[in-house]
Amino acid sequence: MTNDIWIIATAALVAASCALVGVFLILRRQALIGDAISHSVLLGIVLAYLITDSRALPIMLGGAVIIGLLTAWLSDSLHRVGKLQSDASIGIIFTLFFAIGVILISLYAGQIDLDQECVLYGEIAFVPFDTIYIGNLATESGFDIGPRAFWGIGIVFTIVLSSIIISFNRLKTIAFHPSLALSLGINVIFWHYFLMTLVSMTTVASFDAVGAILVVALLVIPASSAYLVARSLKAMLWMAVGYSQLAVLIGYALAFWLDSSISASIAVSAGLLLFVTIAWQQVQSQRRQRQPIDSL
Repeated sequence: MTNDIWIIATAALVAASCALVGVFLILRRQALIGDAISHSVLLGIVLAYLITDSRALPIMLGGAVIIGLLTAWLSDSLHRVGKLQSDASIGIIFTLFFAIGVILISLYAGQIDLDQECVLYGEIAFVPFDTIYIGNLATESGFDIGPRAFWGIGIVFTIVLSSIIISFNRLKTIAFHPSLALSLGINVIFWHYFLMTLVSMTTVASFDAVGAILVVALLVIPASSAYLVARSLKAMLWMAVGYSQLAVLIGYALAFWLDSSISASIAVSAGLLLFVTIAWQQVQSQRRQRQPIDSL
């Protein structure tokens, strides 16, 4: 039972973090850049390990942020200089970086505790077994504070939430009125890369637990569901987090029932919730269209 609680709590933090940054990606029509960063940061993780020989979270975050920002910058530069379409530029850069990361993993698989399946699919069921122990483990003079992944994503969630609260008005202006933001003297480029930094941090903190596929799903699907029903940015943020938490609970129950992958089940649940929302929107729209006729 304790393991179940740790798994659900870790997945809930991952989902909430991804949903919050995903809202701004959806509003700025940059969902694909979230997909790109979630894959390309693999290169940052591998390089950070090879250079430092450490898997400490700050080092992993540093490598991921650098490669994430480099992905965003190179994609934008290729779009402007090479005259390629924006989605094509993003696709070229992230597949290149991801492929290099996979090659490095295959070359140093005996030294790095990472593999392609871990990165792509993740296995959140193993989260409770990699814990942080404070004190002397040999003499048992200490205590276990819980899974490493939980505390890692917890720190990132705190940073993401605090950043959005502090810079809410600027992010709101840039998301809805970029031209107005420029006229008000807001540094749009800085805030663009600030958002990319949050995406990179969220992605790498989620890798060990859930893998890249679920990260992409949680970055896009809950925010898209909230976009269909919300009437304000604050409501969209709350609804996106709500959708993500509901997907975690339904997905975990589904995985338990089917004895299947937890990460995949959460992603499927998020997609099903989106389809239910679309269907509900269609029903509501048809009712509004029929209402004047019924009133006659």
